Amino acid sequence: MNIDVTINQAYLPFLQDNTRYQLFFGGSSSGKSFFLSQRTVLDVLEGHRNYLIVRNVMNTIKRSVFNEITKAILAMGLRPYFDINKSDLVITCLLNNKQILFCGLDDPEKIKSVTPIDGVITDVWVEEATETKYEAVKQLDKRLRGRSVVPKRLILSFNPVLQDHWIYRQYFSGWQDDKNFYRDEKVIILKTTYKDNDFLEEDDRRALEEETDKYYYEVYTLGNWGVLGNVIFKNWEVQDLSEIRQTFDRFNNGLDFGFSDDPNALAHMHYDRKRKTLYILDELYMTELTNDLLAEEVKKIIDRQVVTCDSSEPKSIKELCQFGVRAIPAKKGPDSVNFGIDWLKRQKIIIDVRCVNAKLEFQKYKWKEDKYGNVLPVPVDKDNHLIDAIRYGCEDLMTQNTIKANDGFKRHRIKI
Repeated sequence: MNIDVTINQAYLPFLQDNTRYQLFFGGSSSGKSFFLSQRTVLDVLEGHRNYLIVRNVMNTIKRSVFNEITKAILAMGLRPYFDINKSDLVITCLLNNKQILFCGLDDPEKIKSVTPIDGVITDVWVEEATETKYEAVKQLDKRLRGRSVVPKRLILSFNPVLQDHWIYRQYFSGWQDDKNFYRDEKVIILKTTYKDNDFLEEDDRRALEEETDKYYYEVYTLGNWGVLGNVIFKNWEVQDLSEIRQTFDRFNNGLDFGFSDDPNALAHMHYDRKRKTLYILDELYMTELTNDLLAEEVKKIIDRQVVTCDSSEPKSIKELCQFGVRAIPAKKGPDSVNFGIDWLKRQKIIIDVRCVNAKLEFQKYKWKEDKYGNVLPVPVDKDNHLIDAIRYGCEDLMTQNTIKANDGFKRHRIKI
């Protein structure tokens, strides 16, 4: 069978990729949904795959992804080989009985009962995945079971939203913002924008390029994860520190206490005084830890190093010491929060790619606003557990400025 199909160059390497979790995200008009529609049709035509395609709400499917699949079939000249049932939202390949099934996540009982007429569901594609809840997608992942001659896949496609979304937390721990592709054993992530769509009309390109709203330009034109306004820290970046960390021999550690709603947050750091660079090397970010369990987790990261803790919990500090952690209280003092923020803003901060929670906090930590939208010099006390831990751990760096004097017999350290 000769098939007339034209595929954007950016997506060609993924036409037959079998990685379990596949994320296609980026800006508007990047062609990701149409590529996935083309791939779906070709996969079903080949005779080994059945697709379940979902959106958060059922009534949005017919005018979106169902139409995209239909357009792909027509564009490739394959209409005679497919039965397109618009009322039931089922597309069946007449050559092999493989199917493309559509459901909304607002009807969980129907999702449970969806079964193709031949074989099992091999692929679940969640369109506009940022609309969905983590629990719903987790259940879909569990639907991928049963005997199949091809590897099963969970596919998410979306425009990015704010970085506190569960998708970012779940899949983007290894993502680097200066790249457009990530792969590991189980996950691939491809970022595309309108520039990757070879078939986009010029007026559509111009509309995206001339977007004046900063958030919409970042998200829908550039395909970046959005950030909240009035962020405090802009002096940071993410790097893979797995090699350079082997050269460090001095460390600072800070711990902010939590339990149920708020996490226990530990920051493990190195400071290069000469280059005024703070490296965030490792993190602990866990809830529901009693102090004995917390001590065990802390020691896994810092061993016998000293950790500076939130001084508002002296009992916890004492118990950590009893459990073998060299814990000391932070001194804090008047205006210590803003003092610490000011010091951190004057450093270059490099966060290891594995410290996803630290990255999220630096992206979201912002100043308060008054009712008129004016920025106040007071940080919002939210999403700052690791940032507080970092301030505690760097307290001695902030408050000690020392010079060395040699009187001919011995050295003295003099505070100034």
